[in-house]
Amino acid sequence: MKCPFCKGHETQVVDTRESEEGDSIRRRRRCVSCEKRFTTYETVELRMPQVVKHNGTRSEFDADKLRTSFKRALHKRPVPTELVDAAIDHVSQKIFALGEREIGSRQVGEMVMKELLKLDKVAYIRFASVYKSFQDVGDFADAVDAVSDAPARKGADKRKS
Repeated sequence: MKCPFCKGHETQVVDTRESEEGDSIRRRRRCVSCEKRFTTYETVELRMPQVVKHNGTRSEFDADKLRTSFKRALHKRPVPTELVDAAIDHVSQKIFALGEREIGSRQVGEMVMKELLKLDKVAYIRFASVYKSFQDVGDFADAVDAVSDAPARKGADKRKS
């Protein structure tokens, strides 16, 4: 650790303490060259990958955007908030677990679609219609046929029209 006063490269740790929350470590250091003391903090830094959009632009991963996508697809659908939160956490964890610096927006969209299919078939169709840019009724029919055989969410209300 470089001394902030004399820029010396040799410092000694005098005292180390964990924060009350346990999420950081405070270290008191002493510079060997100038004898001045200073404090440093160690914290965990988790970095989500950047999202690469289809046009090549990059943006930081935003869990709020993910939540908005789920909310739009699930608007007025009978899906408990706990299940939605769990799905969002599952997608975020999968993205983080990839360990990549970048992820394509298409890959994120596919993960969202898989989670929506587990939660609610109507929400899945809503999301897919925008995500896959449905052009006509045939595209909707194909998507409905694809989800007709998918298993319903446990405890879901199985109504027939």
